[in-house]
Parts: sequence; structure tokens; C-alpha cells
Amino acid sequence: MNVINESGILAISTRLQRLSEQLRKDGALIYKAFGIDFEPKWFPVIFTLHHKKVLSVVEIANEIGYTHPSTISLLKELEKQKIIVSKKDKQDERKRLIELAPKGLELIEKMKPVWELVRTVLGEIADNENHLLKAIDEAEEKIANQSFLQRVLQLKNKKSSYSS
Repeated sequence: MNVINESGILAISTRLQRLSEQLRKDGALIYKAFGIDFEPKWFPVIFTLHHKKVLSVVEIANEIGYTHPSTISLLKELEKQKIIVSKKDKQDERKRLIELAPKGLELIEKMKPVWELVRTVLGEIADNENHLLKAIDEAEEKIANQSFLQRVLQLKNKKSSYSS
């Protein structure tokens, strides 16, 4: 075992990043193996639009949990690939509405069987996906209520008030 793995919870960010990078790298290779030209970083937008059909840029950012600038960057890439199209909202000219283009809809149909295989394999990797997902949900909820930084500073302040 290496030092990072032995450090336990202290290195959780490093370990999650390592796992995420491996899944993303393999994900790209999986799509390629099935003859699908698709970048895993596009997944959150494509999957969201597959389920929600038409959304504004802000709604997409909220759905996928990305910043507005990161979302815009992804959307520009997808629009350049002709996977999505955007149009002005008739009620609010300042707002752009995003939806899957015909090429995006075709891509979804190609990816559906791959997603089923991936879901099965990830379920096996996670052993019991509900435990892993529940732990992630709980951590995200706690951090949404009070950030990691806020928690550390609060603890620091408590400790310094005890030692005074």
C-alpha cells in the first residue's frame, strides 16, 4: 500500500480524483471501442438534455452542478460538434435555450446500450452501488449545508477558544 492509501480520510480528495480520472479515461476508451465519437466530459450535459429536453444555460449549470463559465465552455464545444443547438427564448430575448440537435439525439440512441453495460459494470465495481452513492449523497448534502472550509475554520476557532 502507498502513503496516500494509508493516510485514510486525509487523502480522500486525492483518491476520489484518481478514481475519477481512471473512470473518465476508461470511459473515453469504452465509447471508442463501440465506435462512438464522444468525450466523457460531455456526459452531464447530454444526459441532462436527454431527460429534460430544453433548458436554459443557467438551468443546465444548476442541473449538472457546474459553474456558469464551465457550462458555457462545454456548451460551446457541443454546439461546435453540432450535438446541441441553441435558440433565443421567445419570452426573454436575453436567455438562450439549449436542446439536443439531431446528431445529439442519434448519439443518445447509440450510447443507450453502452450506458446499460457501464451501469452493470460500475454496479459490480462499487460492489453495492447504493452504499457508495448514499455516502456521496450524504457528503454532498453536508458540504452544501456547510462547506469543508467553513467546518475546518469553525473547528479551529473552537480549539483556539479552548486553549486561551
